[in-house]
Amino acid sequence: MDRDDTPHRLDLKGLKCPLPALHTRRALARALPGAVLLVDCTDPMAVIDIPHLVREGGHALEAQASADGVLSFRIRKAG
Repeated sequence: MDRDDTPHRLDLKGLKCPLPALHTRRALARALPGAVLLVDCTDPMAVIDIPHLVREGGHALEAQASADGVLSFRIRKAG
């Protein structure tokens, strides 16, 4: 994943715990430092799991929102 300031979107809607966190972790591992991920999911546990994953990895959770059953996260990879 390049750091061209174009966010990479992960559409994880419909996946159940722990898959949204696992896919997000994998995408962060492949991303270059400073890259932005936009993660959309519908699993209610993601509201706990994704922020925890971000903090654990030292990344930045720049935004978090919920609308129409979709949880959205904007994550910037550390580095």
